[in-house]
Formats: sequence, structure tokens, C-alpha cells
Amino acid sequence: MSQLNVDSIKNRTGTGAPSFPSGATVTGVITATTFSGNITGTAATFTGNVSIAGTLTYEDVTNVDSVGLITARSGIVISGAGLTVTGISTFANDVRFRGGVIENVSAATTYTSGGALVLELDVRNSTTYRYSMVGGNIGIVSFKNMPADVENGSTVTVLFTQLSSTPSGAGNTTAATGIGTNCTVIPFVSGAAIAGISTRALVGSATTVTLSTTASDVDFVSFFVHYTGGTSSAAASYKIYATKNGGFRQGSIGV
Repeated sequence: MSQLNVDSIKNRTGTGAPSFPSGATVTGVITATTFSGNITGTAATFTGNVSIAGTLTYEDVTNVDSVGLITARSGIVISGAGLTVTGISTFANDVRFRGGVIENVSAATTYTSGGALVLELDVRNSTTYRYSMVGGNIGIVSFKNMPADVENGSTVTVLFTQLSSTPSGAGNTTAATGIGTNCTVIPFVSGAAIAGISTRALVGSATTVTLSTTASDVDFVSFFVHYTGGTSSAAASYKIYATKNGGFRQGSIGV
């Protein structure tokens, strides 16, 4: 086998690159400022950016970081680390979960507005919240960041735990103190929150949602917030429904 040692190779006229009509075999590293044409082989490493005008077909890729749309013709298999989605996901067909659905449980936040205690539930952050009564009624239930770009509905559940001593917040029968009788919706439209809208929830038989009067009882209050698709700043475009399963406590039956 012969060896050719040169500093540079050009075509016969010295004006461009030479041609290799039968191809070229390289066992080492090729360094070039640009590539033109097809690249085949078992591996290729690029330290800079790669621009592809056509379609990129790939298999067994370790990481994919795309700023545009990724289309998978034969599905996506995630074998480890799970799937994290920070934006809104749209599925054209049914979604099936073999292992069930696990929801995050977050602590509800409160603040005072006009002398009323406001229970704030961020719809974009979680769908299940917990709140331990601290003495005093809840005046307003606020649904923050309710999506209002297209018609949709969100179910938000709150786990209320009564005080271990004297129960509080059990009446909830007037607009000033009722759970569900005084609600605020803060719509999330075009990527930003807009001013809150005052409304109220619809409950069974036109009654109010009342918490248990027994110490340490747990009540599950679920709200379904429906944005009808109308004017996002109009109270009539939001329908809130409230229901409760409550009075749960420890006993000889159960764990």
C-alpha cells in the first residue's frame, strides 16, 4: 500500500476541488467548513449548527431539541425519565393511560380583599388543592389563569380539613361567606391574564356548599369551570358548578 503526503489537493486546473468518481474511503476524521451532497456512514459528529432544507430521517437519537414541529410517523416511545410538557398539548384522538392518571396536589393560597378571605386556585398550576381551615369563613373562591382562548372546561377540587378543635367556616350561606356563592374568574387569554370577573357557582337544588361541623373532618369540594367561548371579559361566558362529598373522618373502618 502506498502513502500520499501532500499539503493540499486541487483539480487539474488548480481552480477547485478534485473529483472522486469511484468515491473515497476515510478511516479518520474529516474537517471541513461546508458539506455538499449526501453524507452516509455509521456516525457523524458536528460541533456547530446543522441546517437541513429537506426532511431529516433519524433512528436511535439520544437527544432531540427542536424549536419547531416534530412529526413522528410511527409513534414516540419514551423508555425512561418520563415526558414533561410545559405548554398546552392537543390530542386529535383518544388518550389512554395504562398506569392511571396522577394529579399534583398543591396548597391553596389565600389573601384578603375588601375584608373577605379569598381562596385562590391557579388552574394552570394544579387541579387538586388542599386547604386547612384556620378560623373564619372563606369569602371568595378565585380561579386564576382560567384558559379562555377557546371553549373549554376545567375541574378543580379542594380538600378542606376542619380545625381539630372548634370547627370554623361551616355556615357559608351568604354571598359574603359562602363557598361557591361568590367566585372570581381571572381568564388567561393569548398568553396573559386579564382582569378578574365576579360570578357565582351553580350548586345542587340551588343550595349552598356547606362544610362539615365536626372537628378534623375532610370535605371534597369540586368546581367545574366552563368557558363557553363567548367574550372572555364577560361574566356570562363563564359557568361554574360546585358539588361536595364530605364528612370524611377516621374510624374503626378504613385506614
